[in-house]
Amino acid sequence: MTDIVYATTLDTPVGALALLVRDDALVAAGFTPVVDQFGRLRTTTASLRVVDSLGPFSLALQAYFDGDVTAPDTLPVSQPGGAFRQAAWKVMREVPPGETISYAELASRAGSPNAVRAAGSACALNMVAPIVPCHRIVRTGGNLGGYYYGLATKQWLLAHERGDTELTLL
Repeated sequence: MTDIVYATTLDTPVGALALLVRDDALVAAGFTPVVDQFGRLRTTTASLRVVDSLGPFSLALQAYFDGDVTAPDTLPVSQPGGAFRQAAWKVMREVPPGETISYAELASRAGSPNAVRAAGSACALNMVAPIVPCHRIVRTGGNLGGYYYGLATKQWLLAHERGDTELTLL
């Protein structure tokens, strides 16, 4: 592993999106305007090098916000976590854009049907939003539940993925 994390910030309709890459994989992403003060996204003591673009990572996320909602689907990601979290994050990436599943369904698909709270924790501890799309996980019954970057952002992302051309940021 290299001791350098490359970072950039993209302007999006829901605010700045910080992207951090180490060893050719996204290690963190989140809606925060200052890439060198990204708080919870700082997952390593490696040196941070801010760049204008992260090549295919920046292009894929720009394509996502331009309407190609599947563009980030194959981007490599790497985040620490045990077997259940890794399974839950994999399942999140399998939920089609614009669709949602419940925390209970996430737990079941990740192999532990009784681990609904752990499924919620996997969403809360996801360091690569929206590439690992925890915004697609909702409460049983369809209530949006929570989202680290705010419910307005979660709602906007889902509407965007559904092709809602009338969407506005709340």
